[in-house]
Amino acid sequence: MSVGLGLPISDPTRLLTWARRADASPFSTVALLDRLVYANPEPLVTLAALAGATTRVRLQTEVLLAPLHRTALLAKQAATLDLLSGGRFTLGIGIGGRADDYLAAGVDLHTRGRRLDGQLATLRRLWAGGPLSADVGPVGPAPARPGGPEVLFGGFVPAVVERVARWGDGFLGAALPSHQMDQMFRDVEAAWERAGRAGRPRLLAQVNVALGPAAVVDRARHELRAYYGATPYTDHVVDGLLTTPAALREAVAGYFASGADEVMLYCWSPDPDQVERLADAVFAADGAWPGVTS
Repeated sequence: MSVGLGLPISDPTRLLTWARRADASPFSTVALLDRLVYANPEPLVTLAALAGATTRVRLQTEVLLAPLHRTALLAKQAATLDLLSGGRFTLGIGIGGRADDYLAAGVDLHTRGRRLDGQLATLRRLWAGGPLSADVGPVGPAPARPGGPEVLFGGFVPAVVERVARWGDGFLGAALPSHQMDQMFRDVEAAWERAGRAGRPRLLAQVNVALGPAAVVDRARHELRAYYGATPYTDHVVDGLLTTPAALREAVAGYFASGADEVMLYCWSPDPDQVERLADAVFAADGAWPGVTS
């Protein structure tokens, strides 16, 4: 089974340690979220550094707020990261909804969906070696993966499902219980079939986690609340943080039963020992994970 790690954002200086320890573990992927008006590390820059510190794990944005980025530059950055990581990069894309991020970027919040749809056609064209426009030629380098890095879309509205079917390789659902995620997965599969796409979409589920003593869990809850701020769903997200091995295993099993190809454990504690705690909770039951102590 494929289980990945969402990396904590509160202490960027520890992320190389996190990535190296994840690379020596059974985890399949390391991922970073994206905000502009927040103290998180910029995800593409950070994942480029983590690519050089690892050899096996995939590197993923979860999710990059693509409308905040200039399209040609994003195409170049993503292709470069895919190339230098040996094809290990997955571009998870979303639109977000925080007005301050869009104000800081000088982008209209209310047209972000339409902007993203226009970006997707350009990204795919550039990654395939086509020109930017009638007046501007191709933007290299060519990515390691023909046609560009794997693209996942995150979100909960019908437009996201249709973007997966038209432009994406799969769907990333976050912070939903398995029975609701099951319905999202089925909607994505149905849209994929309607679009006449070959094969099937990759389906990922994300859940927020932190394991350890009370002080570790309390710090994680504090970080999670600070990130979401004063929103109507903050309490729901914080209350949904998984803090015991049993709850974690139950959630992971539920997502896989719903058809997930990969489950992402987004950790809100900056302590790198979370890597081993989470791995022991998820993998030790089948004897496949001896633990890592260095």
